Amino acid sequence: MRLLLRTLAIFLTLLLIVLVVNTFRLTPHQLTDVPSAAPITIPDSAIQRLAGAIRIPTVSYTDYTLTDTTQFDRFLAYCQTAFPLVHQRLKRETFNQYGLLFEWRGRNANLKPILLMGHYDVVPVIQGTQKMWKRPPFGGIIEGEYLYGRGTLDDKMSVMALLESVEYLLQTNFQPDRTLLLAFGPDEETSGQGAQTIAAALKKQNRSLEYILDEGGVIKTEGVVGLNKPVALIGISEKGYLSLEISAIGKGGHSSMPPAQTSIGMVSEAVSRLERNPFPARLDGGIDRLLDYLASEVPFGQRMVLANRWMFSPLIKQMIAQTNSGNASIRTTTAPTIFRAGAKDNVLPIDATATVNFRLLPGDTVEGVIERVKEVIANDSLSITVLGKGNNPAAVSDPESPSFLTIHRTIRSIFPDVAVAPYVMLGATDAKFYSAVSPAIYRFSPIPLNEAETQSIHGTNERIRLKDYQTMIRFYVALIRNSQSN
Repeated sequence: MRLLLRTLAIFLTLLLIVLVVNTFRLTPHQLTDVPSAAPITIPDSAIQRLAGAIRIPTVSYTDYTLTDTTQFDRFLAYCQTAFPLVHQRLKRETFNQYGLLFEWRGRNANLKPILLMGHYDVVPVIQGTQKMWKRPPFGGIIEGEYLYGRGTLDDKMSVMALLESVEYLLQTNFQPDRTLLLAFGPDEETSGQGAQTIAAALKKQNRSLEYILDEGGVIKTEGVVGLNKPVALIGISEKGYLSLEISAIGKGGHSSMPPAQTSIGMVSEAVSRLERNPFPARLDGGIDRLLDYLASEVPFGQRMVLANRWMFSPLIKQMIAQTNSGNASIRTTTAPTIFRAGAKDNVLPIDATATVNFRLLPGDTVEGVIERVKEVIANDSLSITVLGKGNNPAAVSDPESPSFLTIHRTIRSIFPDVAVAPYVMLGATDAKFYSAVSPAIYRFSPIPLNEAETQSIHGTNERIRLKDYQTMIRFYVALIRNSQSN
C-alpha cells in the first residue's frame, strides 16, 4: 500500500510539474509596444453622409421581384456625389449592375493588391416591428450620441467608412505603393451574386491578392473565455451552410383510424433523433486558435487549463458550451426551422416535411453531414433532399501571416486596451467567394459592441455611436497606410 501511495504521489507531482511548465511555456500572441496611429480629424460631415446613406432603403429580398432596385440606383448616385475624389481618381467598375469594384493603382507593381470589402444592401424591417423602433429604421436620425437606422451596423457603416478613408487619403495627396481594391456587394443578405461576379472577374484576370478584409468579427466589449477586457475577434474562417428537407409519405385517411405512426410522427421522430444526437464538440475547428491567443491573458488557473488542453479538453468544451454562441463555436449545429404537414384536424396527412439547417464547423463537409444525418435517423423510408446548394466551411486563413499581423497591429494602434484573437464566424459573408484569389481572408469590423448591441443587427433599434463611426474611419486610414510594405 505504501509503495502504491508513494507511486501515486510521484505521479501527481510529475503531473503537476508538467502542467505548470506548460503554463509558463505559453507563447504570448498579443503584440506589445504598438505606437498609436497618427491622429486625424474626421469632420462632422462624415456622420451626415452616413445618415444620408441610411435614408436610402437598399433592402434586398430573397425573392428578387420584391427588391426595389431604384433605391440601389439612388445609393450609387449618392456615393458619387458624396465622394467626388474617389470617383474621379479611382477606376470604377460595376458588376451585375449594382456590384462595385474600385481600383486605386499603387506605385509598386511587385506588391500584391489588398482588397477591402463591404456590402450596402440591408435586411428588411420585419412587418409589425416598425413601432418597436425608437426612431424610424430608414430615417437616418441623429439623436444624442447615436445614429439610428437599418445598416448602421450591417453593413453600410463599413462601405461608407471605407469610402471616407480613401477620400481623406486622396485629399492629403497620399499615394499608395500597393494597389488598393474596394469591393461593395449589393446582395450579401440574399444570394451574394454581386460578390461572386466580382470574385470571378478577379480570378479571370489572374489577380493574386495579399489579403482580403470583409465585415465579420467585432470588438466584443464584454470579453470572452473569462477575460475581463474587450476582445477584437478577427474571423479566419466561416462555418459552412446546409439545409436538408426530411420527408415522409403516409397513406392518409380518417383520423379516427390512425396507423401506429403517421407521416408527421415519422418526421418528428427523425427530428427528435437529430436534436438528441448533436454533432460532437471539437476544439480543432478554429476555437483552438482563439484559445491560443487568449490563454496568456487570463488568470493563472484558467491559463493552466488552456495550456494543457490535452488533459482538460472535456472541461473546456463543457465551459464553452454553456452559451448558445459558445456551443455553436465548437460543433456543427443542428437547427430544425420549418415543419409542413396536414390540412385538416380530422384528416391524416399524406406527406410531412421538416427543414433542418446545419452550420458546418471547419473540418466537416456537406457530404459528411448528410451521411451522419442518415445514420442518426436510421429510417430508409424517409427521403432526404438538399435545399439549394450546400457550402462547405471556408478555408482557415493563417493567424500568423504577415497580413494578419498587419490587421492585429492596426487594431492595437487604434484600440490599445483590447486583446486580439482569431475565431471562426458562425454566420456567412461575401468573403467566402474570394478564396481563389487569396489564401489570406479575414473578417473584422472595427467597432466595439456589447451583447445587446450585437442583437440589434438584423433586429430592432439598430444604431451606431457617432464616435465609433469616426473611429472606424481612422482604423481604415491606418490599415491602408500600414499595408504598404511587404
